[in-house]
Amino acid sequence: MKRIVLIFAALVFGIGAAAAQNYMVVDSEKVFKSIDAYNRAISEVEADAERYQKQVDDAFNQLEQAFNAYQQRKISMSAVERSAEEQRIVAREEEIKKFQSDTFGEQGSLFNKRVGLIKPIQDRVFAAIETYAAEHGYDIVIDIASNPTVLYYKPSVNHTDAIIAIMK
Repeated sequence: MKRIVLIFAALVFGIGAAAAQNYMVVDSEKVFKSIDAYNRAISEVEADAERYQKQVDDAFNQLEQAFNAYQQRKISMSAVERSAEEQRIVAREEEIKKFQSDTFGEQGSLFNKRVGLIKPIQDRVFAAIETYAAEHGYDIVIDIASNPTVLYYKPSVNHTDAIIAIMK
């Protein structure tokens, strides 16, 4: 009987301790969008992406035109000329794909630029959130921008505006 009472007491104490954790909610997307430097960085990266994509599209269009021209001329070409033209077209395609990968890939210049421009801002925002949470005694911070499983929270636990005020 004592054992059951002790288990019950431990269970009640554990539930009470878990419920006593203090948490806050932040919409990091709203915080980021409130920062002018972040918006400028995103615009700059998007403009570069559009410019690079146009270069890639133009290069593939030129390659397609060259291939179509080759298809029309290949009947009148010798085997050596056909082989050389095919190799030139394949080499150009590989060159375009390499440019595409070097620009848009995981370690591409566009990715590196995005990281270089945005990471310092992210670090400042996350540091501000951490400092705010520590100063106000919060144990847990839930980001509602990236967590679609949060179905409800009291508006009083949303501290997004306070974080935005700190960032300005």
